[in-house]
Amino acid sequence: MLFLRKRNTLWCLVQLFLLLLVFTRAAHEQRNTPLGGYFKGLTMVGTPRPFQGDPFAEVRQLGANWIALVPFAFMREGEPEVFYGSSPYQWWGERLEGLKRNIELAHKNGLKVMLKPQIYIHQGWVGDLHFETEADWQIWERTYEDYLFQLLELARAEGVEMFCLGTEFKACTRAREKFWRKLIADFRRLYSGKLVYSANWDYFEQVPFWDALDYIGISAYFPLSERGTPRKSELLEAWKPLISRMKALSETHGRKVVFTEFGYLSVDGCAGKTWELEKSIHSLQVNQAAQAIAIDALYSALWHRSFWAGGFLWKWFPEMMGHEGYPEKDYTPQDKQGEEVLRHWFGGQ
Repeated sequence: MLFLRKRNTLWCLVQLFLLLLVFTRAAHEQRNTPLGGYFKGLTMVGTPRPFQGDPFAEVRQLGANWIALVPFAFMREGEPEVFYGSSPYQWWGERLEGLKRNIELAHKNGLKVMLKPQIYIHQGWVGDLHFETEADWQIWERTYEDYLFQLLELARAEGVEMFCLGTEFKACTRAREKFWRKLIADFRRLYSGKLVYSANWDYFEQVPFWDALDYIGISAYFPLSERGTPRKSELLEAWKPLISRMKALSETHGRKVVFTEFGYLSVDGCAGKTWELEKSIHSLQVNQAAQAIAIDALYSALWHRSFWAGGFLWKWFPEMMGHEGYPEKDYTPQDKQGEEVLRHWFGGQ
């Protein structure tokens, strides 16, 4: 009889352990699953002035379920201070009042929002950001935090669903890991939404704090082909080794991958080194087909991969405001072949 009681007790403990294991796994999967399934997202340009109508209605009809809003801050080359909201030249859509209106309209249309602060350095790149003295690092960290916490207050007040804590820093993430981990912990205490970081495509495996975030975020401008109009089969083949690397990183950290930014210019060679094409966009040939093929190949390669949570296409112009003079060549797929490709993958009307 004593043996039977011990065996029953042991069996109960085994059942309890198995139940706990199932619950833990379910909670982990829920934490790392996008709200509403895939991120079928667009990055909305912060416009220079308020909207005339409601530009989010057409985004909803496209089938998108998320938008990213990018309130740029600014730095001077070689100086550590971050400036946000103090310039009279900052566009309405990037200031707090414009962001608030964007969030309100997005939510009204059933769209979820990622707030994605980014720093612009004139004639420089934030990936190279590095300082020689601790004093300069302290200035940068303090002013960067001030910038983010202004936006955090807005995010909390407006129910923003996800916050991106940084975009395309490279040297900075390795040199100041302690700062980033403290920043993430501070946000966790104050914010109940999802947290992500956007790593540039060439160093996403070197970010040291993926374990502290909800997603592995990548600015996915991988150079795939230099061909003017690439073949879809060629691009699918180019994606294979990248998929293997992303899958391995996802499994290592137990986090899904989201493309916090990706996109293709509608010009010859757009699936190649797009950051170089931007410098000569005025002289490049318009090529809608190349853009459409590149977008289609990306979704074909990744859509059913269990480690991939979707992404945010760069970029979409509300009421076509804010483009820099070449909308027919820019990243937007609006009124191009690429728009129909997106509509297909997003399941739009």
